[in-house]
Amino acid sequence: MSVRPTSLPPGLIALAIGAFGIGLTEFVIMGLLPEVAADFAVTEPVAGWLISGYALSVAVGGVALTAAVTRLPRKPVLLGLMVLFIIGNLLSAVAGDYAVMMAGRIVAALCHGAFFGIGAVVAAGLVAPARRAGAIAMMFAGLTIANVLGVPFGTFLGQHFGWRSTFWAITAIGVVALIGLALLIPAGATANADRPVGGLRGELRAFTHPQVWLSLVITVLGFGGMFGAFTYIAYTLTEVSGFATSTVPWLLVLFGVGLFAGNLLGGRAADRSLSRTLVTVLAVLTVVLVGFALTATNPVLTIVALVLMGGFGFATVPPLQMRIMRYARQAPTLASGANIAAFNLGNALGAWIGGVTIAAGLGYTSPIWAGAALTLIGLGVLLGALRLARRDEPARAEASLIDAPARPRREEDAGPGGCPTRRHSDHRPAIF
Repeated sequence: MSVRPTSLPPGLIALAIGAFGIGLTEFVIMGLLPEVAADFAVTEPVAGWLISGYALSVAVGGVALTAAVTRLPRKPVLLGLMVLFIIGNLLSAVAGDYAVMMAGRIVAALCHGAFFGIGAVVAAGLVAPARRAGAIAMMFAGLTIANVLGVPFGTFLGQHFGWRSTFWAITAIGVVALIGLALLIPAGATANADRPVGGLRGELRAFTHPQVWLSLVITVLGFGGMFGAFTYIAYTLTEVSGFATSTVPWLLVLFGVGLFAGNLLGGRAADRSLSRTLVTVLAVLTVVLVGFALTATNPVLTIVALVLMGGFGFATVPPLQMRIMRYARQAPTLASGANIAAFNLGNALGAWIGGVTIAAGLGYTSPIWAGAALTLIGLGVLLGALRLARRDEPARAEASLIDAPARPRREEDAGPGGCPTRRHSDHRPAIF
């Protein structure tokens, strides 16, 4: 009697460690800006470009760097990206002036989008087909843990040992991740995936599928709505809800706990039903944001809303990443990286719209209302995309039959849009 494998592939742990280090690099600077600004004798707005410059570099690197390495085997690419990450944080740790610090941030950011984009494809290939979204969620769990621990960790080190010690610590985490990836990602797990499908031209061909573009739009709107509300959350908590400034970091930890739980639960739910999970999560997130905006003057309800906003906001990540990989399944690497860039574009869009509403004098709950509107629009785009997919399903099912390997095919093997899910006992790693 055979036993179904349920243990966690060690390679996923290595990917999660890498994601933790990258997430820490992104978030930890927020708690270090005063120290960095004082050390380099720049204003805090100028120091803030260390955050904005990082985000813009992620958006560029997520597409450009992924496109540049599309012909290369994925495991060596992940190792190279982690080396780039180590170099970037090492530059930040030893930076003698602001320009070198910015260069270090940009170098570290360039690997961000490509690592998560390629890592998501590799993570999905390490497990059985029915566990792909859960595997992606496991990798992104490192990012959510970094969000929970990033600011407290960076603040502690910065206050006791200087802000440079934080970047030395992140560099060390990068070395651990590099060793883990080298030892724990099995070469055989990605052997078939290492054969490029038409190289860059093949990867670009995936963007001829309307659902790939619709997936990117849904990511920008759906995730951007949550992040737009979160960007100005400190002002909402102190100016509207009445919390003391000293309590904000601890409230953000609660938000991070919601992120962690939502990420894992969203991945599990997406493995059962991808489309239903996305519709449900975006609909509930819209309701949560509206409820938060209406009850932000109540401290107890604010805490509840904060946890739910984090939970349902990050529950979108695994299914959004899985959706674009499904529709670009013949060449998913560049599309996966583009979706990481879309997350960051959504962050920028949500933060910009939230800032516009505050500047217009609409108050510190206005970014939450704007976030709810963005999420609702994203839900509308998703529903339209699902209708389009159902209309195109017969043709896509016929195409997937033509492209499928020569083996008996059962009706339950087909997922939405004719995408194979192999929900039977075939536990060979899924190769996209």
